[in-house]
Amino acid sequence: MNLSLEDITFIIVTHKSEQIINDCLKSLPKNSNKIIIENSQNFNLKKELKENYDNIEILISENLGMGATNNIGIRKCSTKYAFVLNPDVKFKNNTLEKLFENLKRIEDFAIVSPLNSNAKYPNYKIFDKNKILKNENIISVDTVDGFSMLINKEKFPDNNFFDENFFLYLENDDLCLRIKNKKENIFIIKDSLIDHKGGIGNDDKTQQLRNWHWMWSKFYFNYKHFGYAVALQKVFFSLLSSSLKYIFFTILLQKRKKKIYEMRLKGTINSILGNKAFFRI
Repeated sequence: MNLSLEDITFIIVTHKSEQIINDCLKSLPKNSNKIIIENSQNFNLKKELKENYDNIEILISENLGMGATNNIGIRKCSTKYAFVLNPDVKFKNNTLEKLFENLKRIEDFAIVSPLNSNAKYPNYKIFDKNKILKNENIISVDTVDGFSMLINKEKFPDNNFFDENFFLYLENDDLCLRIKNKKENIFIIKDSLIDHKGGIGNDDKTQQLRNWHWMWSKFYFNYKHFGYAVALQKVFFSLLSSSLKYIFFTILLQKRKKKIYEMRLKGTINSILGNKAFFRI
């Protein structure tokens, strides 16, 4: 496939991302198409980005979660391909050059991504280990992480991209599984590299948010794809462990750890009951 910069719009969701978004944008080609969806209501950031970058559109949104907010940008862009990025991702000087070069060897794809430069944290999973396509730089994979996804919009004629029920976790796994079930292709380009800072903070409230939504998403994902019995099986030991640890840390008066396991319990129970992923900081 022959792609050029004009075929792509970069979609970046920001939430209190003032300290990292500029490094991301400066690493992209100056004349690239960019849509930023700012969901922490920072109008000053919108003004600053408009003044400092070309070919950029900034939308202000409420905090709907990564998947739902990415959908806004994907559906808004007019190009055939949408490149979803987190604001803590940086391109290297030859990232796009290597990406386009290798895509010429691929006939068709639904999602493709450069490789995370940190080998300790690969941004993909392979369930079948015999997946090399034509060239050692091109790997057919089962999932890619949501911080970097070049999406072929033509593979989604119904505009059904990310499942908006997810708020924080597993929306990328859900998207990739739906793609693989349709026998479409997902690739990683090994010599096209990106840097990913990673992490969304480690303060108490953020930890509570992460634990609640991880357990909510874990049950919902398995329920959606494999049924209620499998989903219950997947969360049973986490539910039991969280219950015991909640009691244990309550007795020890360790409020921080007690709260973490309380959040894990609440996230799991709300998902089992069919409640939406409503918890916010």
